[in-house]
Amino acid sequence: MGKISQNIKHLRQLKKWSQEELAEELEISRARIGSYEEERCDPPIDTLVKISNLFHIAIDALVKCDLSKFDTNSFIKVGENRILFPIMVDKDNNDQVEVVTVKASAGYLNGYSDPDYIRKLPLMNLPFRVIGKHRAFPIKGDSMPPLKDGCYVIGKYIESLNDIANGNTYVLITRDEGVVYKRVFKKGNMLELHSDNKNYQPYVLKASEIIEVWEFVCNLNISDKKEEELNLDSIMDMLRSMRVEIEQIRDK
Repeated sequence: MGKISQNIKHLRQLKKWSQEELAEELEISRARIGSYEEERCDPPIDTLVKISNLFHIAIDALVKCDLSKFDTNSFIKVGENRILFPIMVDKDNNDQVEVVTVKASAGYLNGYSDPDYIRKLPLMNLPFRVIGKHRAFPIKGDSMPPLKDGCYVIGKYIESLNDIANGNTYVLITRDEGVVYKRVFKKGNMLELHSDNKNYQPYVLKASEIIEVWEFVCNLNISDKKEEELNLDSIMDMLRSMRVEIEQIRDK
């Protein structure tokens, strides 16, 4: 557990605490803190939970991620203030959008909470200012016209199902279906998912089946491109052209 030992020391030093002070916060001995930081033993699960609660860092991140490489002030808070993943920014401190490519989408259910998987996703900027965590997902099928195969929906991460607005569209990550894009209606502790293509019947999901929800921000319609052209460069070219169009509208 090399990353845990590094992360415990890193988080302690961010607080400018001594090992004794951290031990008091966790209600354990200073010697145990020393043994964790020096990798002489691994913290048990109950201590990991205490560390997670104390620093508001998800256990997944404590175990898998080198937190010294990230600005912990830029992490998103979810649930009871558990920090799940960092917001990526460029050199100008503008929030960036992670692109879940068609190839990467096949492993998203296994990789969505894995910092290494997320860190390998390509990044892009939008031609307008975005605040918060955004991600681009590929769309399959014809259930949500005018979007077709090859389109990308860019969504903003929402922390709670309570933030869903009835009738709006969302990318949902579900345990059984993976990535789906639908128009959503809340029905008690259930979500009713509607397709804009009336050939598809609505269906209901339990809240417990939902892993993530991303609110629609915009879409990139690249369905007219050949498969070999569907790469990050083509997406970036489209974004650059969008910027020109937006600037022309602004000038008018």
